[in-house]
Amino acid sequence: MLLKLRSDLEQGERASTLEALGLRRNVVRILFVHRFLAEVKQWQALDVLHEMKKDIPLIFLVYDLKRETAAKFILRGVSDCIEIDRIGHLPVAVHRALDGKALRDQRDRAERDLRRSEARYRALAGNLSYGICRCGLDGGFLEVNEAMIRMLGYESRDELLALDLARDIIQDPGGRAQLLGQSGASAQVEPFEIEWKRKDHTAVTVRLSGREVLSEHGELETYEVIAEDVTRQRELEDHLRRQAASDSLTGLANYRHLVDVLDLEIKRSERTCREFALLFFDMDGLKRINDRYGHMVGSQALCRLADVLSSCCRGIDTPARFGGDEFAVVLPETNAEEASLVAQRICERVANDGNEPKLSVSVGLSVYPQTGYTIEELLREADAALYSMKQQRALAVRSRHTAAGR
Repeated sequence: MLLKLRSDLEQGERASTLEALGLRRNVVRILFVHRFLAEVKQWQALDVLHEMKKDIPLIFLVYDLKRETAAKFILRGVSDCIEIDRIGHLPVAVHRALDGKALRDQRDRAERDLRRSEARYRALAGNLSYGICRCGLDGGFLEVNEAMIRMLGYESRDELLALDLARDIIQDPGGRAQLLGQSGASAQVEPFEIEWKRKDHTAVTVRLSGREVLSEHGELETYEVIAEDVTRQRELEDHLRRQAASDSLTGLANYRHLVDVLDLEIKRSERTCREFALLFFDMDGLKRINDRYGHMVGSQALCRLADVLSSCCRGIDTPARFGGDEFAVVLPETNAEEASLVAQRICERVANDGNEPKLSVSVGLSVYPQTGYTIEELLREADAALYSMKQQRALAVRSRHTAAGR
């Protein structure tokens, strides 16, 4: 009886959540959740979306957001977290979340197109948007449609038939199996993409799918291949991927990408038993620079710091802007002593970059696994070390002023 009552209560609570979020009507494009609303528990909205298999961007509106809390939210699948006192950042977060969803929808549509029936495949022969070709058993072209000719920039069918663009794929057993959607292990076969050259030698990325054509006696006769030009789609995906992972002002990784990198480094360190370091930087006196010189100079100061971080990093390091005047650097396979030397070098270059106004930064350090085993612990320890350094500097300044007053 108690189990039935509990089940009824959970179903009622879930139904009320669906109604409150508007998910029953299937009209929600993006979902905003105030973290402290009583009727929608902290994770309930996200859990309901996962259960219903709905890909709806979720943005949390919160007060006093801690770095470790933001990292936890993002790892659980929340699109973004916006503090109420920074609500002006909401339009950018909404645009980024919707762009990400549009990219996922575009990929899903492309995957569905590859699984269409033979009837739709036949219909493509008259569709000028898709290149269609018939290949012999050796992979040589036997016939191509007009769309294929235009896609590759040739002027005549005969000119294209003389090429052997599909020969290497057809003659390679693995490539042929992937092209035809076959797998000996009955595993899902990924769409086959390859880069071809147009007549003018520019690259075109094409997605290929094909099928075997049998003779009247059931013997393999030819292959029919569909080629879809996905060059612009891949360029758009790359652009959106860079936008989603980088800070618009400095070009460094943003806090979302930083969290992803930390997550990957923790997993890799668990496998390899190697440590890595996290440096936290805070620009000193940015408000004073903005007030005295203007926000343009303040933005340039942030970019100056970003340039120093980039120049002091190895290829495997990840410099990032965490937000505002706060920056971070992930240093793989680096111990505390080595990370301290990197931090010292960065501080010296920032102070002596030859530009005005003069800049200085405070720095905090944490090392996995000595000072933390999770993202939250590493962020918290680095942040605590940074503000400890700030307090020591403030005490030193007050001591000098007191001594000068005597």
